[in-house]
Amino acid sequence: MKILAFAASLRAASFNRKLIGQAANILRSVPDVDLDLADFREFEMPMYDGDLESREGIPAGGLELIRRTQSADGVVISTPEYNGSIPGTLKNAIDWASRAEPTPLEGKPILLIGASPGGLGAVRSLWHTRVPFEVIGAHVYPEMMGVPRAHQAFDDNGNLGDPNQLSRLQGLLFSYIDFVRKLRGPS
Repeated sequence: MKILAFAASLRAASFNRKLIGQAANILRSVPDVDLDLADFREFEMPMYDGDLESREGIPAGGLELIRRTQSADGVVISTPEYNGSIPGTLKNAIDWASRAEPTPLEGKPILLIGASPGGLGAVRSLWHTRVPFEVIGAHVYPEMMGVPRAHQAFDDNGNLGDPNQLSRLQGLLFSYIDFVRKLRGPS
């Protein structure tokens, strides 16, 4: 089973890069999971513009996101929260990816996690991020996880310092993998 995972942040020292790194370590421990850990910068694309799409088609970064999403059985995204909502870069990527026919997002199992320095742990962004995926027809996993006070949550190696948070992330990822297996059906 192939899982695409990325942090929807461009910042090198992003808390969400740390969180997706922690998730990647857990996913690598699952015997039948082939992890495609992407850098969100690989999916660079201009702001969605229907006129640009008509003239030039989907940009290279969008095509790469589409290709890797199509080849994955599931997608795990760690998203920051900007001004209480979804980062514009992630929404833009969703908009471009939705333009492919058929969209690679329809029917795709997606897990949303996030981290932010605030006390809510990106929970508002997680709820807002669900909406476009659900409208497109993705199977967004019902449970999400936000890491609050992210500036204090990770140790010097980028690992979650709280064993309860780590255990929760591990349990969430294992249950998500079971969800993906059920949606895929028998191999």
